[in-house]
Amino acid sequence: MSTTEDVATEQEEEVETDAVREAIAGAFAEHLGDGLLDQHIVPGRDLTIRVDAGSWVSAARFARDRLGMTWFDFVAGIDWLPSPFGREMEAEQDWVVHGRDEQETEEMSTGVAGGDSRFQAFMRLHSTEEHIGVTIKTDLANDAPAIDTLIAVYPGANWHERELSEMFGVDVVGHPDLRALYLPTDFEGNPLRKDFPLVARRVKPWPGIVDVEGMPEEEEAADESAEAAPATGDSTQGASTEGASTEGASTEGASTEGVSTEGASTEGESAEGESAE
Repeated sequence: MSTTEDVATEQEEEVETDAVREAIAGAFAEHLGDGLLDQHIVPGRDLTIRVDAGSWVSAARFARDRLGMTWFDFVAGIDWLPSPFGREMEAEQDWVVHGRDEQETEEMSTGVAGGDSRFQAFMRLHSTEEHIGVTIKTDLANDAPAIDTLIAVYPGANWHERELSEMFGVDVVGHPDLRALYLPTDFEGNPLRKDFPLVARRVKPWPGIVDVEGMPEEEEAADESAEAAPATGDSTQGASTEGASTEGASTEGASTEGVSTEGASTEGESAEGESAE
């Protein structure tokens, strides 16, 4: 282990608590009461809290007005359901990477701060003055997921919520214009739901998984080999060029010598003619 890694490990071991993020979590708990369902702190790095759907907007407004988190980063959704298709939906080229054998169905997990449903919504907020942020998430109903809009608190949530509606089928209550962002208006289904069949995976290779990237050390070795190959080729080419130049010089010299000799012979013939006269 390098010295840098040793120092990083020691620093991680030293940071066992995070008073600032604990105070933020405590402020949310005091304001939301039973609306705060769970929290997760990574000391020195991040804070995630889970609130009930009824406290979604209230948590955002509290973060903005009382905690100075005026920077809205994003709203997004997630479907924690393990894919019901398993390996069936992978293109043939994917089998090279993962293998073709069917695997056991995974159990559903809901990440840090837990969850009780398949669908969840997330928002990420930051304080640009304190340089600290929080992720707030909430559970959505499995059969008809819905959430209140955040536009009154963070107007920038507008397009994010449109995407949430289009891709996950979440009804954003109170949103003024839930038009589709990406898909045709007559498109049926929600592509980011795990039970949405990605038929294209059976037809053509899936981008990004066919061309598997190697480990950094493998790439460095390949780069070194690539750099060495042209150098050898240049040397050979240079030698050939040099040889050609030498040959050209010899030929030119021979031609010049021939011209000079021929000129001398002609001159000699002229002199001989004058003597004869």
